[in-house]
Amino acid sequence: MPIGLGCSSSAILKRRKVFVDMYAFMTYTLLHSKDNEMLEFEDTAKSVDERSTERMNFRTKPRIKAIIQQAAALSGVDDSVFTMSAAYKAAQEVIEAHEVTVLSPADHAVFFEALDNPPEPTERLREAFETHKQRVISR
Repeated sequence: MPIGLGCSSSAILKRRKVFVDMYAFMTYTLLHSKDNEMLEFEDTAKSVDERSTERMNFRTKPRIKAIIQQAAALSGVDDSVFTMSAAYKAAQEVIEAHEVTVLSPADHAVFFEALDNPPEPTERLREAFETHKQRVISR
């Protein structure tokens, strides 16, 4: 028999709350179980010791929103915390990838050889420096 059939709306709401509470308890238990492979949510944005004064608004597709909401619920946080933490972590990874250069052994040798024994500048390089001097005012 389907839940709520022949019940008042308040009885249905009470049953729904019981199911939501059970789901939240099961999710909490799974996240905190030592034998479980599920990852516990880490709020990376929380480590920034500043007051939240800035706003970011964006539109998204319904399916993306639903997936984010489901993941946030499974992680035990709200959509905003989940989204901000994920975006902040991704931003840090992108910045780090652009700040770090990894060279293969062959490239490493060529790079340091060029630093130790720089080649003579070509005519094109001289022209580029001249153009830079004309366009950029150094203080």
